[in-house]
Amino acid sequence: MLVASSVIMLSVGWLRISGLPLLAALVPLLLISNSYDSSRRSFWRMAGWTALTFCLWSVATIWWVWNAAPIGVFAATAVQVVLFGAVFMFYHYTSKRSRPALANVLLVCGWIAAEYIYLNGQISFPWLLLGNGFANDTWAIQWYEFTGALGGSLWVLVSNLLIFRALTSRRKVWWLRETAWAALPVLLSLVLFWSWKEPAGERVTVTAIQPNIEPYTEKFTLPQQEQDSIILALAASSPADADFIIAPETAVDDNIWENRIGSSAAVARYLAFIRNERPEAQFITGATTLKLYRSEREKTFSARPLGDGRWYDVYNSALAIDSAGGIAVHHKAKLVIGVEMMPFMELLAPFTDFIVDLGGTTGQLGTDNYYRIFRLQRDGREIRTAAPICYESVYGEHFATFARHGAELLFVITNDGWWGDTPGYKQHFAFSRMRAIETRRYVVRSANTGISGFINSRGDVLDTLGWDFRGTVTDTVPLSDEVTLYVRYGDVLGRVSGYVFLLSVLYYIVYRFRRKSHLVDE
Repeated sequence: MLVASSVIMLSVGWLRISGLPLLAALVPLLLISNSYDSSRRSFWRMAGWTALTFCLWSVATIWWVWNAAPIGVFAATAVQVVLFGAVFMFYHYTSKRSRPALANVLLVCGWIAAEYIYLNGQISFPWLLLGNGFANDTWAIQWYEFTGALGGSLWVLVSNLLIFRALTSRRKVWWLRETAWAALPVLLSLVLFWSWKEPAGERVTVTAIQPNIEPYTEKFTLPQQEQDSIILALAASSPADADFIIAPETAVDDNIWENRIGSSAAVARYLAFIRNERPEAQFITGATTLKLYRSEREKTFSARPLGDGRWYDVYNSALAIDSAGGIAVHHKAKLVIGVEMMPFMELLAPFTDFIVDLGGTTGQLGTDNYYRIFRLQRDGREIRTAAPICYESVYGEHFATFARHGAELLFVITNDGWWGDTPGYKQHFAFSRMRAIETRRYVVRSANTGISGFINSRGDVLDTLGWDFRGTVTDTVPLSDEVTLYVRYGDVLGRVSGYVFLLSVLYYIVYRFRRKSHLVDE
C-alpha cells in the first residue's frame, strides 16, 4: 500500500493532474525505511521496495516511449532506478548510522546532484526530474526564474523530509514548519504571478506551421517537393506583415550540404517563397544538413566515411532563411540517446548500427556547443531569436543559454508524432511552459504534429493547435531582453549540491571513524 501510494503521488504531475502531491510522494518510502533496522537483510529488503517504487514511477509516466523505441522504456527505467535508487539507499544506510540531519543533507544534495549529472552526462534522459512534475502548475512555480526546475526538486525533497519528521515526531512544531515550507514558495509564486506584466518591448508577428505529416507512413516516403508544397501552402496563410514563419523539426529532409546550402532545391523553394510572398519575413525551418571534412585529420568523432578519403557529419539543424539570401544554421546540441547518439562513442562505436531511425536522421549525429542566434534586420534594429530543436527544450540551463546570448524570442521546432496520441507530446509541450518562466521569454512551438502554439513569459498557454491537426497559428508577441537569475547563473543549485554532497560524505566518513574510535558519544 505504501509503495502504491508513493508511485501514484510521484506520477500524477506528469499525467496532467498536479505536481503538488510530489510534496509528500517520498514519505511512504521514508516510513518504510524508518521501519527497518540497520541489518544487511533489512538493507536489501529496502532496496527492493525502492527499486520497485522507482521502476513503477518510470513506467507509469514514460511508457509512451515504447511507441517509438521499446528499448528506451527499459533503458530509461533502469537508469532511473539505479541512479536515484542509489541516492535513496545511501540515505537509508546513513540514517541508521548517523544523525538525522546528516542523512537528510545527503538525501537532498545527493538527489539534486544526481539530477544535475543526469542533465549533463552522456547518458541523459532527465524527463523525470522532480521539478519537472510541476510543469502544468505554472501558477505555483513562478520562482523558477530564480532557480530553474532544480529549485522544484529542492522544494519536493525538503517538504517530504519535513512531513516525514512531523509524522514520526510528537512535536507539533514540525507541522508548522512543513506548512510554512510548502506555503512560502506558493505565496511567492502567486505574488510573481499576479504582478507579472507583459514585456514592453517591440512586438513581432509570428506564424507557426503544423503540417501534420505522419512520421511513420508519410514523412520519409512522401517526396520532399510534396512536403514543401504542404508547408509553403500553409505559410501562404500567414499575415502579409508576418515577421517570422516557423516550420517544424526536419521539415526539410533533403540532406543539404552546408558548404553549398544555396544549391538545395528545397532551400531554393523556401527562398523563392520568402522573396516573392513575404519579403520582410524570416523563415525558420528544421532540416537535415551535412558537413564535409576533406581529410581524416579534420573529422570529428561522430563523422562518417564518405568512401573517398573524405568524411562528413550529419546534423539535425534549424535554418533561418531571409529574402536577402542569408541562411543561418543552428545544430541541435542535445541529442536523444539511442535515437540520435550513442553515449561513450569511443567504447560503443560497434553498436551505432542499433541507433533508432527517428527525427529524419539515423546513426550518430554531429553536434557542437555553439548557441546560434538568428538575426533579422527590421526598421534599423536587429531582432535576435533562437530555435532550440525538440529535445533541447527539456534542458533548462541549455535552453536559457540562448537567452543569455541575446535571444529576445524563443522558438521550439519539434516532431512529437513518434509517440502517437499519448501523454508524451503533452508532457513535452508542458516543459516549454517552464522554459518560458525560467527565461521570461515568449516561446513559440512548431510541431510536425503534437501541440503547436504560443506560451507567454508567465507560462500561460495562448493559441494552440492540437493533436492530428494540419494548420497554422498566428499571434503578435513582444520581445524581451530581460536577464533572469536563472538565465545568468543556470543550474547553480546542481553545482552547489554536488559540492555539499561530497563534503557531507567526507564528514560522514570522519564521523563514523571517530565513533568507532569512541571519540563520539553513543
